[in-house]
Amino acid sequence: MYYVYCLVSVNDPARRYIGFTEDLRQRLADHNTGGTGSTSDGRPWKLQGYVAFDSKIKARAFERYLKSGSGHAFAKKRLW
Repeated sequence: MYYVYCLVSVNDPARRYIGFTEDLRQRLADHNTGGTGSTSDGRPWKLQGYVAFDSKIKARAFERYLKSGSGHAFAKKRLW
């Protein structure tokens, strides 16, 4: 499976992150141990939610959408 996930910083709930992975548990651990440069200063992170796909192409497309302007609006209204 392929996952598009939403993270929220425990220390700063206004700070959020959207990402893609094939191993959700390991990826969350990477974020929380500082293994990901773009999220190392927001630790610790908690998983807000995720969507699972059976297609890598569809998952990547959904991640790109959520990172776009209209995707941010959708996420704010429906995911956060």
